[in-house]
Amino acid sequence: MSKSLKRVRAALLAAALPDTICEMPESTRTAAEAAAAAGCEIDQITKSILFAGEESGALLLFLTAGGNQVDPAKASAAAGEPLARADAGQVRAVTGFAIGGVAPIGHLTPPRAFLDPRLLDFAEVWAAAGTPRHIFSIAPQDMARLAGAETVAFTA
Repeated sequence: MSKSLKRVRAALLAAALPDTICEMPESTRTAAEAAAAAGCEIDQITKSILFAGEESGALLLFLTAGGNQVDPAKASAAAGEPLARADAGQVRAVTGFAIGGVAPIGHLTPPRAFLDPRLLDFAEVWAAAGTPRHIFSIAPQDMARLAGAETVAFTA
């Protein structure tokens, strides 16, 4: 089992939540692939989008419904600073995850996080579990709590 997957599992168990991690036979790198694998609506997929603060240099995590896109101006307003896309090396160094498998929880250094309100429309959402083929289900309120995410409108 990969270190990334172990961190997600440990975060779930430490929060007294069930280990719902599933290994899928195909890739779950994209929201469409993950929704097909999980048998759910695309908006039930949580995308973990990371930006870097242009002033602070800190990574910021935007947990977005699968069918939504982050609006850069709204995301910058939520963060309180201009944002730039985080590069893959910075994402790996800070979170411990490679792009395509970034989980909303289990980060090496938990970033400041924001939650797309659309995710709260569902009793259950799915997210990457640290690898391109592992996903897990969770109540969006639990995910927000574990990620320390503030619910704010930041999508187009």
